[in-house]
Amino acid sequence: MNLTNYIEESSKPVRLSQQLDKAVTTNYKPVANHQYNIEYEKKKKEDGKRARADKQQVLDMLFSAFEKHQYYNIKDLVDITKQPVIYLKEILREIGIYNVKGTHKNTWELKPEYRHYQVEDKSD
Repeated sequence: MNLTNYIEESSKPVRLSQQLDKAVTTNYKPVANHQYNIEYEKKKKEDGKRARADKQQVLDMLFSAFEKHQYYNIKDLVDITKQPVIYLKEILREIGIYNVKGTHKNTWELKPEYRHYQVEDKSD
């Protein structure tokens, strides 16, 4: 008897179609451009293209940044200097080392000849 009930239950469809009385109003209507895309494009237009600054100014910004931290990834350096990525990489190849392995993978650090970190004076 238990087996027949089991067979009957298993033969019933799990998903049943339902007839709707009124139109579904929770559907999202297609839009040409979403609000977050409009805000992003507006912000991008305000910033404009990144212009190349004088090489010495960029070097000064990089050296001051590397005084704060020893390792930076390229995105952080672009945000700090507001320079194009290609131009920044040209300068970094001259003064920096790109770490491919280790704990500081995919980061830039200064070459040893440019490392003149300010030593904090510890008074006793």
